[in-house]
Amino acid sequence: MTVKDAPARADLAATDDIGWAVRLLAATPTHEHRDPELLRRWARAADAFGSALAPVACEARIVERDGGLELGLLARYTSRPPTVELYTDTIDLAERVVDARGWRDWYPPGSVRAAALAHEAVHVHLHHGPAKAALKRALGHSALRLGRLRVSGHVAGAEEVAAHAYARTVCGLGRSPLLLTAALAAEAEARSGSANGSNPPPARDARREN
Repeated sequence: MTVKDAPARADLAATDDIGWAVRLLAATPTHEHRDPELLRRWARAADAFGSALAPVACEARIVERDGGLELGLLARYTSRPPTVELYTDTIDLAERVVDARGWRDWYPPGSVRAAALAHEAVHVHLHHGPAKAALKRALGHSALRLGRLRVSGHVAGAEEVAAHAYARTVCGLGRSPLLLTAALAAEAEARSGSANGSNPPPARDARREN
């Protein structure tokens, strides 16, 4: 989960969870010229997929450390060896942002860490199991068609949307963590003095090692 490249200001909560998912997909390389309605269909499918996932335990090693604010990260999964890094300084900032924006009913105390861990646990789950293929099928994107043969294609960013939806569901959040990453990015822009009044998409996930 990253905290870069998101809105600098405006009423972020006015955009619903699917709207933020569409923004995330639209900002993902390869989707720059996609039909917005297609992106919305993919966003809905990925959100529904993540929401319906059964709870999964995090099978990776969990490490807590500082330095997330400098990197623009809440959490990160790397696969060699399987490790989930939780950045405590960014998590602490996120809790303060929740209070400042009056979102505590949506994100109860301690839920930011829980959601970050749940989010990354899904990335571990999708990386190592058959669920990744199931997500592709749910999206309905065809990379290749030969008569009745259809090969499901990869949709960049869909796994991220699904992971946010999963975290929202298993942690009982009132809104997707996507909204919170957008607020964190706005906070980062305000702190850097680079806010320009634009309203770009929310943060994309960190690059993961394969």
